[in-house]
This record gives sequence, C-alpha cells and structure tokens, in this order.
Amino acid sequence: MSKIALVDDDRNILTSVAITLEAEGFEVETYNDGQAALDAFNKKMPDMAVFDIKMPRMDGMDLLQRVRQKSKMPVIFLTSKDDEIDEVLGLRMGADDYVKKPFSQRLLVERIRALLRRQDAISGDANGIEVEETKLMVRGNLTMDPLRHSVSWKGQDVSLTVTEFLLLQALAQRPGFVKSRDQLMDVAYDDQVYVDDRTIDSHIKRLRKKMRTVDNDFSAIETLYGIGYRYNEE
Repeated sequence: MSKIALVDDDRNILTSVAITLEAEGFEVETYNDGQAALDAFNKKMPDMAVFDIKMPRMDGMDLLQRVRQKSKMPVIFLTSKDDEIDEVLGLRMGADDYVKKPFSQRLLVERIRALLRRQDAISGDANGIEVEETKLMVRGNLTMDPLRHSVSWKGQDVSLTVTEFLLLQALAQRPGFVKSRDQLMDVAYDDQVYVDDRTIDSHIKRLRKKMRTVDNDFSAIETLYGIGYRYNEE
C-alpha cells in the first residue's frame, strides 16, 4: 500500500481528497502547512506527496526545496487558476507534475497512479519490468542505471526526479534521433493525463540545469524549434 502525503491549508480539500485516495487503496497522511509536513518527512518520507503552493508557515515551494535536498519522491503541485509562474517555477525546482484548482479528483488519482507506476519501473520494483530496461545504458559521457535510478555524467552523479530521468532515458536511447514533444509526453505521462508543451519544456530546462551543475559545457540535449529535442552523443 503506497503512502501519500497531502499538504494543503484548505481542510475541505484535505478531507475530500483523503477520502477519495483511501477508497482507492492508498494510505494517506494529511498536513495543513508545510512545516508540519516537513517535520513528519524528517522522520519518514512517504512514497509521494501532493503540495499546495500557497500555505502558512512554509509554502509549497520552500517545502519542495527542502524535500529535494534528501529525496527524489514524486511530488505533484496543486496550483490556483492564475498561478502560471508558480507552475513553471515549481517544475524547475523539481516538482513532477501540477494540477490546477478546481480539479477533478479522478484526474488527480490518475496522475498519482501514473507517477507511482513510473517510480516502480525505475526502481526495478515488481511490476513486470522488462529485463532490457534494467540494463546499464552508456551513451558517451552519460551513464544511466534504470534499476537504481542513478545517473552520472563524466563520472559525476546527477540527482534527477522520476520525470526527468524518463525524459533523459527516452532521448538518450537513440542518439541523433529527434523526439517530438508529443512523444516525450507519452514517455513521461499516462495516456489519460493531458499536459501542454510548456510542461515538457520546463522539465527539459531543469534537466539541462542539473546536468550543468556537474559540467558547465553540457550541450548533449539539443532543441529543434517547432519539432522537439534530440540527444547528441558526446
């Protein structure tokens, strides 16, 4: 049973979403501010979390930043209708997805399930993963181990979220071949979940930024404007 943490200062949302997730078979923990959640996370991390952005004491952005210092667990942001800047910033900081309020609880459940499935696949969990997917992949200076969810560039480790790992893996599997945004959406998101081009672009920007923390000259991911992205083996 996967443990989901819900963090939101709206008690109505906490109660209704918790009831829905528990009915779907999840174990749920609820917190009405970021500091309370962080205190609990410091003792034991859940399997994934859903954060509201605007909360008292500690907002979702600050909470995500602190969580990312010690964990790659999937995180979904809840954002209000006009928080476009917050959505993009959240993705750049390491959130895996976002859902706009007001939202369909069924859609939120599907996104949670999609992220948990990808987390299981990457960690080699027992979900019928193909043997080929567990093999070490080496592409020039890049080394990826899907079983351990580890990435290194020129021998230096790089910490990626689930979504960032899947996007990099999809691009690096066939160096020189272009992947459209639609193809990358299929890799990173469940078929029932719609995301726009900006979401994929934000993930790619953050992926590049992380790679450049170990190599300022990293340029293996090329943008082909109006077409998509390509991995060039170095």
